[in-house]
Amino acid sequence: MLKPLKSPIPLADKAAALALTPVSRETEARLDRYVDLLLEWQAKTNLVAPSTLPNLWTRHIADSLQLLTIAPSARVWADLGSGGGFPGVVLACALAETPGAIIHLVERNAKKAAFLREALRVTNSPGKVHLADIGDSVDRITGPVDCVTARAVAPLHQLIGFAEPLVRHGAKALLLKGQDVEAELTEATKYWNIKPHLHSSRTGGHGWIVELDQIERRNPSATENGVSA
Repeated sequence: MLKPLKSPIPLADKAAALALTPVSRETEARLDRYVDLLLEWQAKTNLVAPSTLPNLWTRHIADSLQLLTIAPSARVWADLGSGGGFPGVVLACALAETPGAIIHLVERNAKKAAFLREALRVTNSPGKVHLADIGDSVDRITGPVDCVTARAVAPLHQLIGFAEPLVRHGAKALLLKGQDVEAELTEATKYWNIKPHLHSSRTGGHGWIVELDQIERRNPSATENGVSA
């Protein structure tokens, strides 16, 4: 089992996060390693907003882990625009001992992609980093995908366009959005026929998870606007 390293993140925040989204000791150790690496790289590469560091566990890690409660049987995930690894690396840490699990991490920034590779290595978690724009990710991901997710990457109508090819082939979309989710959904329905199921974030605040099992183009002529980066 990996041994956790010391972290300057307040212990109370970590305890609160794990109370919201409990994990095994092995997963906790992997997450500790990940947090330590993130703090090390944060000094030279902006992976998360500095103001969120004191609440890193609740704001980012628990926010990511809660996706597993919505799709507990999902093994293969595609995380579009992984950035600092939320939710992708967190999911990889949680599924590290699950047979057949793999997380596809799509990131166009080379420095962040390098961080993601190192995070998977130090945590010994199953994943593959794709250095690519989100719009080019579908061609790079081979095989079936159970869930496609994204967090704080683009407006919802664009994310739906990026996720549509994977959802068309059987994936579930779980898209993390903020307090403007209703306005974003209204905009998205101009381009897409969808029946969203909204989940309130376990971490409080005004966060939401938009669950989509089917996505259909409303107007083919509007598709370009719907999926442009």
